[in-house]
Amino acid sequence: MKFSIHPLFFAVIIFCAFFGGFFVSIICALTALLHECGHVFCAAKLGYECKQIKLMPYGAAAVCQIDGIKWRDEVALALAGPAVNACICVFLAGLWWFFPSTYAFTDTIMYASLAMLIVNLLPAYPLDGGRVAKCVLCHFFKERTAKIVLRVTNIIFAALLIACFFISGYNITFLFFALFLLCSALEKSPPAVRINYASRAALRRGMEVKTVIVDPSLTVKGAVRLLDDKRYLILRTPDGREITQDELYSIIAERGIYDGVFDCPVQ
Repeated sequence: MKFSIHPLFFAVIIFCAFFGGFFVSIICALTALLHECGHVFCAAKLGYECKQIKLMPYGAAAVCQIDGIKWRDEVALALAGPAVNACICVFLAGLWWFFPSTYAFTDTIMYASLAMLIVNLLPAYPLDGGRVAKCVLCHFFKERTAKIVLRVTNIIFAALLIACFFISGYNITFLFFALFLLCSALEKSPPAVRINYASRAALRRGMEVKTVIVDPSLTVKGAVRLLDDKRYLILRTPDGREITQDELYSIIAERGIYDGVFDCPVQ
C-alpha cells in the first residue's frame, strides 16, 4: 500500500508552526493516520483492498475500492476509524487514572482523538457518520432520496459551522470545515471501480497468467485477495475444477463476499 502527502499539508504545518502550533498539528496528523489505519485493517478483513493513504491538509484519507460491499459491512468499515479513536481515549483515560502525572504529556493526544471521534460521527457525508447514515437511508429508501437527504444535511451542518465561525470570534477552522461539507454536498459521486480486474487495453497488450491451486471451500473474499492487476487470474482446485478471472468477476457480482466460489458451476 502506498503512502502519499499532499503538498498543501506542508503549508498547513508551516502555518501552524508560525503560530506556535507545530506539535499540536503533528499530533493531529498522526491521530488522523491511526484513524485511517482502522479503516484499512477493517477493509482487509472484509476482503477489500486499500491501495493508498493520503495525508491531506485537513487530515488523512484512505483510498479503498469497495464496490459491491454489503451495507452491513460498509457500516462496520465506516465505524472502524472512530473505534480506533475511541480506544485511544479509553486507554488514555485509564492511564490517567493509574498514573495521573502522564496527563501533562498526553492531554493533547486525548483531545485530538476525542475531537476526531466526535466530528467523524456527525451524520454528514463523507464523514464516517454520514456513511453510516447513507447505508441506513439506502436500506429504507431509494438511493436518490438518500443522496438528497444527505446533501441537505451537509448544507445544514455547513450553515451551523459558519455561524460558529462568527460566534467563536472568527475561528477559521469552522469556516474550512463548512466549506469542506459544502463541497461534498455539491460534488457528484464518482463511479465505483472494482479492484484489480484486467482492462481490455491490458488484454490487448498481453498479460501473464497466474494460476493458483486453491481449496474448493475458497470464499469470494479469499478470491478477491488473489486478484492481481498485472496478471490474469485462474483458480484451479486439486480435483480439476477451474474458474477464470472473467468468471470470477461474474461470481462476485452475483454472490456475497462470504459465499463459496466453487459452490456451483459457473454458467
